[in-house]
Amino acid sequence: MKDLHLIVIGKLKDKNLIALENDYLKRVKAPKLHIHECKGHKENIEIEVKELLSKVESIKSKFGNQHLVALSEHGKTMDSEKLSHYIFDVIENKQKGICFLIGGAAGFPKDFLEQCDFLLSLSPMTYPHKLARLIFVEQIYRAETIKAGHPYHKN
Repeated sequence: MKDLHLIVIGKLKDKNLIALENDYLKRVKAPKLHIHECKGHKENIEIEVKELLSKVESIKSKFGNQHLVALSEHGKTMDSEKLSHYIFDVIENKQKGICFLIGGAAGFPKDFLEQCDFLLSLSPMTYPHKLARLIFVEQIYRAETIKAGHPYHKN
């Protein structure tokens, strides 16, 4: 089975958020979720995008072709079940891993978003970067439990 990758701008520093994220990461079994952190450059979004793309290329060389999904306020919203189906459709039918991308505070430039295979929005609301990351990691775990028919996700 192909792996999932979450590439984020910035690092988690809050020990409480780190503990929560690690708890979910321990639960995620298949597909495996790898988190890659890139340094943030608040003053230069172009440098952030270059670092992000460099990380994507590194993942492609190690893990094969990837489906790029940017988390963006301009993306499509979907419920947890649809997200689960989407993830497993890409992995099983398109035979690709998925790189999910979370940008810095300034988000992504429009031309970068146009290069992605899909744009996903967590919600019409705005979340702090660190919470969006945690919410997304939980949704990956939830997607796995939905696929497995596990009772964690209550319909």
